[in-house]
Amino acid sequence: MAFDLNLLLVGTYHDWLIQGLRLSLGIAGITLVLALPLAMVVALFRLSPVAALRWLGVMFVESIRNVPLLAHMLFWYFGAPELLPDSLKRWLYAGNIEVLSATVALTLYTAAYMAEDIRSGIRGISSGQFEAGRSLGFSFLGTMRLIILPQALRVTIPPLVSQTLNLWKNTSIATIIGVGELMYQAAKVESSAFRSAEAFAFATICYLSVSLILTGLGLFYRHRFPVRSA
Repeated sequence: MAFDLNLLLVGTYHDWLIQGLRLSLGIAGITLVLALPLAMVVALFRLSPVAALRWLGVMFVESIRNVPLLAHMLFWYFGAPELLPDSLKRWLYAGNIEVLSATVALTLYTAAYMAEDIRSGIRGISSGQFEAGRSLGFSFLGTMRLIILPQALRVTIPPLVSQTLNLWKNTSIATIIGVGELMYQAAKVESSAFRSAEAFAFATICYLSVSLILTGLGLFYRHRFPVRSA
């Protein structure tokens, strides 16, 4: 059977793959919007002067990062709903619980890694600036919000772009719980038309294209806003 990528450019198979691509992009986008603020909160917890908050931040990061993403996916799809009341569980299963479970797992997983990047950026700012903010009467949160975070986030953008790239690739794992994303649809085309080379070549091109765009954005930022040592 000859390789023919044009077979996937029109018709039902094309619609399946485009639908999968859109869902993958949607999951990645929603996850990014949710993970960034969560990561910032966790990073601030880890740097908080309150021991209980520091402990919560450490527990969140370590419990998430030391468990494979696949295990997170399976837990939020199979395990977590069983802990809920029957009425809520039925409501979840009546909807699109696969996408919800994948989004929750990806959000927590991505936030744990981003939190460490943000924390490293904050720690890279001179402690004298934090002390100056406190001496001016700002609270811990006020000093972070007005003085430290604006500088730290500029330094943190490149690693956050790298985490976004990892997030985009990690959306493919959602296929294991039946999310109709790009890899799921590619496998569906393969099983329906027996065109595995074309289906997975299409998926590979999509993953590569988006990854290269994200990499290019990261390189553009580094050249446009180079980090200067103090």
